[in-house]
Amino acid sequence: MRFHLIDRIDVLEAHRAITARKLTSRQEEFWRDEGRGPEMPTPLVLEALCQAGTWLIMGSTGLRRRAALLSADSVSFQEAVRPGDVLVMSGRVESFGDDTAVLSGTVTAGGRTVLSADAIMCALVPTEDLEDPEAVRRMYDRLTRGARITGAAPKEAAA
Repeated sequence: MRFHLIDRIDVLEAHRAITARKLTSRQEEFWRDEGRGPEMPTPLVLEALCQAGTWLIMGSTGLRRRAALLSADSVSFQEAVRPGDVLVMSGRVESFGDDTAVLSGTVTAGGRTVLSADAIMCALVPTEDLEDPEAVRRMYDRLTRGARITGAAPKEAAA
């Protein structure tokens, strides 16, 4: 099963930063209850931040390249995510090369930090190697509708 953990992109500054959102719903299949009430599994909170970073990479490269996670230096989970929380993923580029990028960021819910991650290293691979370029284009257009986008490369069909 594949989880789409980004509902909209609010700000995309190519090669610099992204802010994206996810409204959680009790209807989603991922909730776990370990006796404290339903919580979003912490790896999925990190995945939401990584998905935002992937959209930053794709938006910066005209949808031609995407990120594939290699490693993360440090990840800190501070609080549980509950149904109805609006997650705000804020990612920033630490370095951006031809073959790799390093990103860091936070996930907040209701103004409280629920996750922070530093030095998330990603390989940059051709989008078409992992996904259908047309499907990516449609999803990007939907996610960025109304977003503030600066410096993004023109969208081109992946070769």
